[in-house]
Amino acid sequence: MTEFFNVLPSGDALGALTARLRHRPKVEIAPTAEAVGRVTAGSLTSPEDLPAFPRSAMDGYSVRASDTFGAAEGQPAYLTVAGEVAMGRAPSVSIGAGEAARTFTGGMLARGGDAVLMVEQTQAVDDRTIEVLSPVAPGENVIQPGEDVRAGSRILPAGHLLRPQDVGGLMALGITTVEVTARPRVSIVSTGDELVPPSSKPGPGQVRDVNTYTVSGLIREAGGAPVPIGLVADDYEAQRRAAKEGLDRGDALVFSAGSSVSSRDMTAEVIASLGKPGVLVHGLAHKPGKPTIVALVGGKPVFGLPGNPVSAMVVFELLVRPTIYALSGLSDPPAPGAVSARLTRDLPSQAGREDHVHVKLARRGGVLYAEPSFGKSNLIYTMVRADGTVIVPLDKGGLYAGEDVDVQPF
Repeated sequence: MTEFFNVLPSGDALGALTARLRHRPKVEIAPTAEAVGRVTAGSLTSPEDLPAFPRSAMDGYSVRASDTFGAAEGQPAYLTVAGEVAMGRAPSVSIGAGEAARTFTGGMLARGGDAVLMVEQTQAVDDRTIEVLSPVAPGENVIQPGEDVRAGSRILPAGHLLRPQDVGGLMALGITTVEVTARPRVSIVSTGDELVPPSSKPGPGQVRDVNTYTVSGLIREAGGAPVPIGLVADDYEAQRRAAKEGLDRGDALVFSAGSSVSSRDMTAEVIASLGKPGVLVHGLAHKPGKPTIVALVGGKPVFGLPGNPVSAMVVFELLVRPTIYALSGLSDPPAPGAVSARLTRDLPSQAGREDHVHVKLARRGGVLYAEPSFGKSNLIYTMVRADGTVIVPLDKGGLYAGEDVDVQPF
């Protein structure tokens, strides 16, 4: 087979793929209550004003603002309490000059009222009279109709990742279903004669399959739907059949293992046989994850991830997650969060290679420290015990103990 292995930075490898993607996601109708994490298929407009009526922003009294002008603690105004505005219904009480009505947060104002006087700005004289200790202006402590959203205004754009607050906003407008893009289906093929299902007891030289499950979890986190094809032996025809099935059933395909340049590993050869344009990149300027394959077959992305679980998860974040976002029609992918921490040990690196180092976070004396978790990339518990990742950039030869670094938490 041709030995590609001309390593590229991960950003260039991703760009080589996404520049060729022409995927148009299907549209589904989802219940709004279950739509967190889905992507809007089109822009949404408000069917009505929100709120639909003037609402009190405080517990207090509906008043005519002019009746409070000039009031002060040393010279209060006096108002007669004409009644109470019940919650959840139109007001049955009206106020005139020198009158007030008890009003509650979120409720309507009494007829004739144009402001709400906070209860803290009053003092009861008796059951029917209050002292006003400070003035209010017209409209003060009142949420006006349409102040939150105007009817006909755009409330969410197309390609928006729905969050809990978005779902709440849609429900407030009575939007109980929403058009979303279909979750991209990502097929997973795990290869290797040594792999057995997690339910089996490994024999000599065998290991339980880890990557099918870590990659499936990552796909779900990214908004996709994992489609496990199963375990496949190190056999060219068996792998090719599994790959074709994965492409038929999914919008993208992930191979786990078999991406190293060796006579025994055949993933690149299998992928190259599936269709054009085939393999775009074989090799990342990256540690871990150097022997990664990026391909496009019949318009569908194909990835050959390293078999080592840590490497596979790191490369997934660099390449597969943003591709799932693109397949979802997500226009503004969420940026990974970061926290600042002080590095406890030197991190040597090689210029021209981007290193991802897992760290454990610990707070001591009010300072957050990042302790590197060194370990081989086939040891899954180096990642289980870590809290996040520190990235050593391509153009640096390492980071030094005592430096403040950005940690991307898991």
